[in-house]
Amino acid sequence: MNVTELARRLRVHPKELLRILPEYGFDIGGKAIKIDNKVAQQIMKMWPKIKRDMDNKRKKEQEEKRKAEKELRKESGETVLLPPFIAVRVLAERLKLPVSQIITELMRNGILANQNQDIDYDTAGVIAEELGFNVAREQEQDIDLEKEAQVSEALAEAMEEATHMERRAPVVVVMGHVDHGKTSLLDTIRQTDITSTESGGITQHIGAYQTIWKDPKSGEERAITFIDTPGHEAFTVMRSRGAKVADIAIIVVAADDGVKPQTKEVIQIVKAAKLPFVVAINKIDKENADVQRTMTDLSNEGLIPEAWGGNVPMVEISAKQKLHIDSLLDVLLLVADMHDSTIQADRTMPAVGTIIESHVNKNIGPVATVLIQAGTLRKNDKLIVNKEIYGKVRAMKDYRGEEIIEAIPSVPAQIIGFKLPPEVGDVLDLRNAENAVMIDVKQKKNEQTGAEKHSIMKAGTEENEDKKKTLNIVLRADVLGSLEALIGSLDKIDHAEVGVKIIGRGLGNFTEDDVQKAQAGHGVLVGFNVKPSSTVDEAIREKEVAFHRFTIIYDLLNWIQEELEKLLDHEVIVTELGQLEVKAIFRTEKASMIVGGLVKEGKLKKGAKLRVMRDGEMIGEGTLEKCQVGQQESKEVAAGTECGITFSGKTRIMNGDIIEAYSEEKRIKLFTLDKKE
Repeated sequence: MNVTELARRLRVHPKELLRILPEYGFDIGGKAIKIDNKVAQQIMKMWPKIKRDMDNKRKKEQEEKRKAEKELRKESGETVLLPPFIAVRVLAERLKLPVSQIITELMRNGILANQNQDIDYDTAGVIAEELGFNVAREQEQDIDLEKEAQVSEALAEAMEEATHMERRAPVVVVMGHVDHGKTSLLDTIRQTDITSTESGGITQHIGAYQTIWKDPKSGEERAITFIDTPGHEAFTVMRSRGAKVADIAIIVVAADDGVKPQTKEVIQIVKAAKLPFVVAINKIDKENADVQRTMTDLSNEGLIPEAWGGNVPMVEISAKQKLHIDSLLDVLLLVADMHDSTIQADRTMPAVGTIIESHVNKNIGPVATVLIQAGTLRKNDKLIVNKEIYGKVRAMKDYRGEEIIEAIPSVPAQIIGFKLPPEVGDVLDLRNAENAVMIDVKQKKNEQTGAEKHSIMKAGTEENEDKKKTLNIVLRADVLGSLEALIGSLDKIDHAEVGVKIIGRGLGNFTEDDVQKAQAGHGVLVGFNVKPSSTVDEAIREKEVAFHRFTIIYDLLNWIQEELEKLLDHEVIVTELGQLEVKAIFRTEKASMIVGGLVKEGKLKKGAKLRVMRDGEMIGEGTLEKCQVGQQESKEVAAGTECGITFSGKTRIMNGDIIEAYSEEKRIKLFTLDKKE
């Protein structure tokens, strides 16, 4: 038997086979080409034991190598920075180790996780330390640190300047995992139906609303302002921003689903912001609701219920069935009273507030929702953001859409009068109006829509980027919060072979300039809740530019993933089926032969691809057109059966040849959206 044939059967490289065999008494020479059939049979019989020995030896060597690397890392004092949550694959990248090694270490610690699953800081820290690394908590970075500093500074100054402090309505942020019932809870509180107006039942924007609740103790009517934040992971930035302007948080957890990734993230945000909070355990009306299990999950995250001797108020509710909503509001007002000294403001001073939402309305122009945090905003007041005058208040509306003439602390107001939309998270500060300057609208527009700031291509080096295949897109959204969230999600895509490149971005409907950008950059127009005008639509058709419109962020991100998968090269999966030893030649034609033989192993299948082997070497290829056992045609023939086959191909087959059957499957490489921390 040919050595290469034996190596192929044993699934080992010929050189490796020749190196190993002398250790087990088979001294056939390091350069042997053929081997006696009897010796080959002995080797195949003994191979399972040899393979076990090889595997054990390899494992031992790897273990020794790992120990040596661990000791080396300990001696060098190598430190790795870890965030509160990190994907297994990202952890492997940070530690510069194979993903399989990290997964193995997790399994040793009793944790089953795939490469795209998030693990918390404590778990990641234990794994890293076991591998010899020193661990430190990563300083949490936020893309809006500068804005948050501005908000804090402006509010601190406003508090110092205040002379007539009085109680204001508490601002409550509603947070939690996607589809756990945050917006439904607000619907019930406000007796409205916002959920049905949101695409797919998912909240896409930050909304701020106010409701009046009667204090059951005093009978006094109290206003409560609610901020609804999206729960989808793409809106992390918006959730964090919601926490910065609130006084109290409601963490909504579904009793039938328990603590989820975004629930954990929300807990981290609330703790970091040092917000008082209440937990609303929702969906208690569902059959599979398990309140005790949910409380146990929460206690594992450090939230011990008051009922269990802890200090976290938890209220069991059903937003859908309107169960115990009054109890939740009572608890909220109780928490607000406990923090009464901080929930105060001076309404007599010039207004200070935070931009909660910002977008362009095609009928009335730029519109922004502002939460007033100090002072009073009135009609005709200048709109001053970052010491620049963006316009003046032409009109103000409350959350019902009714016009109001002034907005006092804790009141969310939709403002019309901006010359261009301010950025979400910006500070509206009217205290030093005399020092403010008029905004340069043209320059600011270029800054807001400049694609050069957001050309997303994660690779590390220019050389790698040049090798990448890219999906070029011109991205537009209806509101700035959604645009930021989308760019944040796309920014997390990290793949060695493909990437997303934003060649243009902006707010509002598409323009002819966008079409030109897409055509020049061989890109695609991608709209989130926006569409082209009839003129632009005509330009799209004329220039043959692709356009896609989405109303749900899941759909947009899934489409991006599908498009990137199309850019990936296919991988071919070869499956060995069986072998036939040729014993007779029945007919020979120009491009086919009919031969007979014995199926020695596996099975033959109609339509399979064939290799013709002679003396251990491949001499040709073909296709199995037909199988026949006796007089009956068969789709497949099992091992140990004699049969006739029709071989389609130009190779001339001889008696004694081995015909190997196999199948090929072209498969798109698996693509996952890796999350950069």
